[in-house]
Amino acid sequence: MISLIVHGGAWDIPSNEVEAHRTGCRVGLNVGWKILRDGGRAVDAVEASIRSLENDETFDAGFGSHLNAIGQVELDASMMDGKTFRCGGVAGVHCIKNPISLARKIMDESEHVLLVGEGAERFAMQYRIDACKPEELITPRELDRWEKLKHRDDFNSKDAFRKWEQSSDTVGAIARDDQGNICVGTSTGGTLNKYPGRVGDSPLIGCGTYADNEIGGVSATGWGEAIIKVVLAKYIIDSMDQNGHDPQAAAARGIQYLEKKADGYGGVIVMNNSGKFGVAYNTPKMARAYINSEMRDPVVDV
Repeated sequence: MISLIVHGGAWDIPSNEVEAHRTGCRVGLNVGWKILRDGGRAVDAVEASIRSLENDETFDAGFGSHLNAIGQVELDASMMDGKTFRCGGVAGVHCIKNPISLARKIMDESEHVLLVGEGAERFAMQYRIDACKPEELITPRELDRWEKLKHRDDFNSKDAFRKWEQSSDTVGAIARDDQGNICVGTSTGGTLNKYPGRVGDSPLIGCGTYADNEIGGVSATGWGEAIIKVVLAKYIIDSMDQNGHDPQAAAARGIQYLEKKADGYGGVIVMNNSGKFGVAYNTPKMARAYINSEMRDPVVDV
């Protein structure tokens, strides 16, 4: 069975942004699904789906990402191949249009797992990854959000997730191809008004992203500091390995664990090794879309 699931963040998505989230997730799903349906590889489907989401200003990934405390966009992403256990992550880059493609290149071509900042950008130049001017990643919406927030002394990311004051549109995708290979990717602009150089869970293997052909895959979104503390993606993979490969039960257990152990908020998409799905979150909403070869039509929900 071929399967694909994507997410566009877990938070209190306002009613006037719901349709944009539905549309963005549907388009991202369709892009990757065409690749899988035509016999393509899971890794290609994940990269294509996430590039679509990164290019959509609706989401906090790529174009349209949040600004940090000094008004810059800093991007993070990761990818993992469940067959080979190869993986790649990138953090704190300012001039990469599609950081998921850089994460894949690190996975495919480098002996390393995680590259950051200037070194990651140098690697991108070496392999001709699409670059852009940093200001080209900034949208008027995000500039306005930052201007309103930057003078508030009482703001921190934990309170933002408690009070649902900001978006958390980290994006992710999990694919299973017709060879049974599973790939997972996650991409984000991080939290609004974050300290420069802050790195969340999205580029960290085992925290925001994990894949294992024998068990399944996980992509997470939410308050990154809490997700890192409980190594959420790997926790869910291990839970699924122990529960008979039930993705929904593992997803729910993971979110319960996140809240219990780290007072954390967020959401996860999960796929097991046969292409079945699980979704769980403890925020008011989570944007997601999924389809597999047993389904006639995709599910798109917020």
